[in-house]
Amino acid sequence: MADSKPEPEQARTRVLALLARHGWNTTSFQVLEPGNRYWFGDDACVAYVEAGHVWVTSGAPIAARERLAEVADAFIAAAREAGRKAVFFGVEAPFVEAATNLVGFKIGEQPVWDPQTWSNTLRSSRSLREQLRRARAKNVTVRVVDSAELGPGTALREAVTTLVERWLASRPMAPMGFLVNIEPFAFATHRRYFIAEREGRVVGFLAAVPIYGRAGWFFEDLLRVPEAPNGTVELLVDFGMTTVAQDGARFATLGMVPLAGVGGRLAWIRDHARALYDFGGLDAFKQKLKPVAREPIHVVHARDIGAFRSVLAVLTAFARGSLLRFGVATLARGGPNMLRLLGGLLVPWTALLALAAPRLFPSDVVRVAWVAFNALLACLLFVLARHYRLSLGRVVVALATIAGVATWAHAIWVVPRLVGPLELIALLLGCLAPACGTTIAIGALRRYRRLQPLH
Repeated sequence: MADSKPEPEQARTRVLALLARHGWNTTSFQVLEPGNRYWFGDDACVAYVEAGHVWVTSGAPIAARERLAEVADAFIAAAREAGRKAVFFGVEAPFVEAATNLVGFKIGEQPVWDPQTWSNTLRSSRSLREQLRRARAKNVTVRVVDSAELGPGTALREAVTTLVERWLASRPMAPMGFLVNIEPFAFATHRRYFIAEREGRVVGFLAAVPIYGRAGWFFEDLLRVPEAPNGTVELLVDFGMTTVAQDGARFATLGMVPLAGVGGRLAWIRDHARALYDFGGLDAFKQKLKPVAREPIHVVHARDIGAFRSVLAVLTAFARGSLLRFGVATLARGGPNMLRLLGGLLVPWTALLALAAPRLFPSDVVRVAWVAFNALLACLLFVLARHYRLSLGRVVVALATIAGVATWAHAIWVVPRLVGPLELIALLLGCLAPACGTTIAIGALRRYRRLQPLH
């Protein structure tokens, strides 16, 4: 059976017992985080989210390896009974090899490490040792933290929560859901926690979750505050690898690099989406840590759904159910590329104002003032995109607000003087643009306020 609502805590406890026996997929422990639904079979489970009319799984079925194909077929049948399609996201080689009646494609690669050989990795990488030296020279220290220290209401938990919020604010995209939810305190006693501190303040955080079927660990949440010294993240990874190695672990990963090692249209998307997500930068960082191997990660689906719809469903899952809402939220964050885009759009608009018919302005002085105002605003946006300063950000918010009020006042004056539908469309765009610009400017100001160093 498959429930239409997220399962209660008792169901997650049942899933945890299955994970201890069959959880070999890197994402297996993440199925315990809020938001997942569960389909249960005989000694098996599939965790999924609903994206439109598609059930998108959080990795492979949680089942014995010899039953993977059988469980997948049963889940697909259950989805069809409910009027849904099924897509298996983030699956690894054992499932791909077992599910021979399904089709799929590579969606990225997962760098992996053997913690037992991490000391050799350090010896062979001068650049990695240098990063560790830089962090230590800035008095950054890392320690293991017991889950009790991160209990509700504790000072350390509040500090980590603030770190998470500031890290999310530093991202150009709105917070995503599905497998990239940051839920570091769920089933805390099963996790390993590492805290990086400097002068008594938390500057970095690592939460690792178990991969029971591989006797390994997934370094799921690896975060730092913007002002953390260089090498803080590397120091966390080093301490984490050394600690789990002492426990006998032979496998560790920092998770998938999306679109790494892909070709065709997916490679085109990777290369042209850098303004929103730096796939290459993420890959370069993980490669700098010298993984011992890179494992392919796939999307697998039934033949009746197709690759395009599968990708769309996966994206919708990560967008928390709505690509449109996610896109608007990302625009409103006012990241550097959004500010640069806004400034770029002002350039042709300013040129159109300069070339517009004289009857659309009360006087030449008003026209010149509009052109000069927009040119100034565009320049300020480009400056902010390169290096954001709060004082200048406040000025831009004020100017954008003034532009919005003035545009509507001018629109009321100019309506009787319009000739033809094109001028009306231009006027409507001219009225909407300042509202969007003000929203982006305010979003940027709020975002960068949260990124300021804490005292």
